[in-house]
Amino acid sequence: MPESEVEFKMLDFKCLGNDTVVFRLEDGAIVKVKVDLDRAGVAVNFRNPDGTPHYAINTALKITVVPPDKKFSIPKDQIMMRVPPKSSKETLKYAT
Repeated sequence: MPESEVEFKMLDFKCLGNDTVVFRLEDGAIVKVKVDLDRAGVAVNFRNPDGTPHYAINTALKITVVPPDKKFSIPKDQIMMRVPPKSSKETLKYAT
């Protein structure tokens, strides 16, 4: 490995507390921010100037906004329409 590259050992991890922070906005909307680690590693051939280990952490954020009226919409072409049977004796067949 070239001396100009830092090699990392991947570390396993687990969440120790709640991974989501929830905020209520002035208009009543709820904002949920979920934090996740994609990857964590510690350098095996490099240390910080003070001698402590050097870590590389990749994170991901998922932000969800729930409006006060809790309504949303999707295009009709994304809804699979199923026609109910004409009478109670008929059964609806679903594609598998």
